[in-house]
Amino acid sequence: MPFDHFGLIAPIFSRVEYSSLETLLEQADLPTQGRVLDAGGGTGRVANTIREHAGEVVIADPSLGMLREADQTQFGLTCSNSEALPFPNASFERIIMVDALHHVIHQGQTAREMYRVLKPGGRIVIEEPDIRSIYVKLIAVAEKMLLMRSHFLAPSKIVGLFSFDSAITSIYAADHNAWVVIEKPE
Repeated sequence: MPFDHFGLIAPIFSRVEYSSLETLLEQADLPTQGRVLDAGGGTGRVANTIREHAGEVVIADPSLGMLREADQTQFGLTCSNSEALPFPNASFERIIMVDALHHVIHQGQTAREMYRVLKPGGRIVIEEPDIRSIYVKLIAVAEKMLLMRSHFLAPSKIVGLFSFDSAITSIYAADHNAWVVIEKPE
């Protein structure tokens, strides 16, 4: 079993403020009265910021150390990899994945799973550091040196993961981040 870097940094990570709320709300078309899945949501850092904009927020993360830092009274918590989400088809109106896709080993399988559990008419938003930025390239090198197995993708490559017949995709980039939005038609 690989070393759980995230379990180690969870107490610190839970205190890091999420600074892209307005962009995330816009890209995810929040608020919604429905369910939102925070895939790779760890400590609930982002889930805490969107809690009042959704009917229910569920956090799925493979790190027990990260999930221990999340507020169990506010969120549904599931310890799982994003490549095998333990939810029925069409379970969520929105799915967000913030700063996590580059840590996923099988990114294509994660894309298929997120699309599977998304309801028709729903939206997936993946926010990732934009590897086209020199700043993010330095972060990628640092994560490799820490043996984190990170694999950053350019926004167009993330879109390519969702090349399903019906998926509607768009990209928004600002500063050193990119938001890839995937919509599943009704």
